[in-house]
Amino acid sequence: MHFAVWAPRPDRVWLLVDAATHRMARDDCGWWRADVPTARPDSNYGFLVDDDDTPLPDPRSRRQPGGVHGLSRLYDDGAYAWGDSCWTGRALPGVVIYELHIGTFTSEGTFDAAIERLDHLVDLGVSVVELLPVNAFNGVHNWGYDGVLWYAVHEAYGGPDGYKRFVDACHGHGLAVFQDVVYNHLGPSGNYLPRFAGYLSGIGANTWGSSINLDGPGSEEVRRYIVDNALMWLRDYHVDGLRLDAVHALVDGSATHLLEQLAIEVAALEAHVRRPLTIIAESDLNDPRLISPREAGGYGLTAQWSDDFHHALHSLLTGERQGYYYDFGAGIGVLAKVLTRGFFHDGTWSSFRRRPHGRPVDTAVTPAWRLLGYLQDHDQVGNRAAGDRLSASLSPGLLAVGATLVLTSPFTPMLFMGEEWGAGTPWQFFTSHPEPELGARTAEGRKAEFAEHGWDAADVPDPQDPETFRRSKLNWAELDVEPHRSLLDAYRRLIALRRAEPTLTDPSLTRVEVCYDERARWLVVHRGDLRIACNLAPGEQEIDLDGPVMEILFATGATPSIVDGRMCIAGESAAVVRMG
Repeated sequence: MHFAVWAPRPDRVWLLVDAATHRMARDDCGWWRADVPTARPDSNYGFLVDDDDTPLPDPRSRRQPGGVHGLSRLYDDGAYAWGDSCWTGRALPGVVIYELHIGTFTSEGTFDAAIERLDHLVDLGVSVVELLPVNAFNGVHNWGYDGVLWYAVHEAYGGPDGYKRFVDACHGHGLAVFQDVVYNHLGPSGNYLPRFAGYLSGIGANTWGSSINLDGPGSEEVRRYIVDNALMWLRDYHVDGLRLDAVHALVDGSATHLLEQLAIEVAALEAHVRRPLTIIAESDLNDPRLISPREAGGYGLTAQWSDDFHHALHSLLTGERQGYYYDFGAGIGVLAKVLTRGFFHDGTWSSFRRRPHGRPVDTAVTPAWRLLGYLQDHDQVGNRAAGDRLSASLSPGLLAVGATLVLTSPFTPMLFMGEEWGAGTPWQFFTSHPEPELGARTAEGRKAEFAEHGWDAADVPDPQDPETFRRSKLNWAELDVEPHRSLLDAYRRLIALRRAEPTLTDPSLTRVEVCYDERARWLVVHRGDLRIACNLAPGEQEIDLDGPVMEILFATGATPSIVDGRMCIAGESAAVVRMG
């Protein structure tokens, strides 16, 4: 068995395999290598650096059965018998994405338990499952964004074989799988990479800690570490796409940005595996160059999340205007701009940033499916003080209106687990750091962060309290009781309507029009021969549809009446009609 580790920093590296120590030889590029013929396929191993007698895990470890501080274990990718040979993948246009966290999706919090709920997702009508990060982190439960060993699958979820069973089962159900990956920072506990090499940048930091070294000395191997990890998920685990966390925190002054390099190499792999491979960015930049094709001077990523759409819709439904919601709470016109132009901040003044922000989307050439639209996601729920979902503050009627605007929008819709039935459980920020001091710092930092946003620190649950994690698990018994059952039915009908009506997946922003009345609080979205009418006011009112109605395709609440091109629609409800 051949072992190798990139470690230009230490003067000596020894390899420990099943309690036996082996000398490693260094090459000119800083790689240390050793052959151990006696190693077993499941041998435990680690690296002894300089005079340290505590072995460190492999930076490219595929298994960490003893946690991120323990020994690595060899893993044979070829041992798993895949059953998805007929799976041909799924391209992004036309899909509906469902974001979920393995640890809280079910009471058991494992891949195998999640498999048992796939029939629910198929019945709902979604086509892609997007998993929050599953890489190895310290502790038992966590959101996943504190990962320190990016190549290893978290053992408590089921490890690499459990992950493969989940992906295999999704493909068997006709569901694609996207994996959320974090390349902009490393977690605070178990990060031994700096002991080996200059993985972190010596200058600058982001919200979560030191920046990754993408353009300094030794950065070529660091970039290789990231790109190889991305290719691993897509190739070895048969994943269909990646969601890249907070790409605005990737500081890279190279001539070829890491994102472009990633797009190039994923495109090459796509040609080899002969199925679509998707790269979606979470970006705070509002820069359409990220999702523009490389032939047009862009980075060539497939799509990006649209926080502008979320903020506009959230502010409109809730009336919230604190923090970054302030600019988006100016009324229905904000949402109308996003629905027709892609971004709200496209060079406009951002009061939150105190500077102009963003640049325009070329609506003539950019298909709207390159932007993901959502009513809720893990960040926008979990980063609230109490982790409260919209179901804690909005009426069932307004929840259904929000769902209607997402699922009839020109964007690629994304749902957050439990949203479809208005889950009554919160989704809070939870950690399980074994180090008491780190746990205390995390809890205090959380309270300080929310104090800046005007939330009472007393409302912030302790992320280290196991109850915070348990409260965040979905309660599947809610599906059979009202008002959850009716909202779930509305989501199912909306997704089925989106699949049935070509107009709703038309990606042209130039063919979207929005009429609205700020004072009366109604809007009508024009999409071809369809009209999506939404009444945000509590009382019934008439809305002029500007033409004869052929049929009502969908309605929340009471069925609206139509007289001479005018719709009488109940308060806090929505309808989709076909014009004659």
